[in-house]
Amino acid sequence: MLGENIGEGRGKRTGRRIISTSPLFKVEVTFEDSTTLLGTQGMNIGTYVSGPKPDGSLHGEGEGVFQTLEGDLVTWRGLGVGRFGAGGSVRYSGVVSYSTTSQRLARLNSLAAAFEFDVDNAGNTQSKFFEWK
Repeated sequence: MLGENIGEGRGKRTGRRIISTSPLFKVEVTFEDSTTLLGTQGMNIGTYVSGPKPDGSLHGEGEGVFQTLEGDLVTWRGLGVGRFGAGGSVRYSGVVSYSTTSQRLARLNSLAAAFEFDVDNAGNTQSKFFEWK
C-alpha cells in the first residue's frame, strides 16, 4: 500500500548515449533535478540504463545522489518499468531504496519508495516518491 508523498523533483535530462545495440539496444540517460525529500530541499543527480522488453515497454535500472542544501548526502538505487508516451515522452514507475548517514534523513534508510518519473519530449523531468508500506 502506498503511504505519504515523501518527495518530488523537477529537472532536465542532461545526456543520452547508446551503450549497446545487440542483441537489443540499451540507452544510458543522465538527469539533474531540484528535489525535496522528507521536506528537505536539495539537488538530485542520477543515471539510469533502459532497454526494451518483449511487449515494447522498457526495463530500467538507475542510481544517483541527492545532496541537501546543507550538504547531507543520500544515495539511491532504483528499478522500474517504462512506457513510451506521445511525442517521445517516457513514464517510469518502480521502486527506489535509499542509503544515508544523515540524522535528519535517516528515516529513508528503512523505507522503500514507489516512484513515478516522467520525461517529456523536450527532456524535462518530473518525479514523485511515495513511501511503500
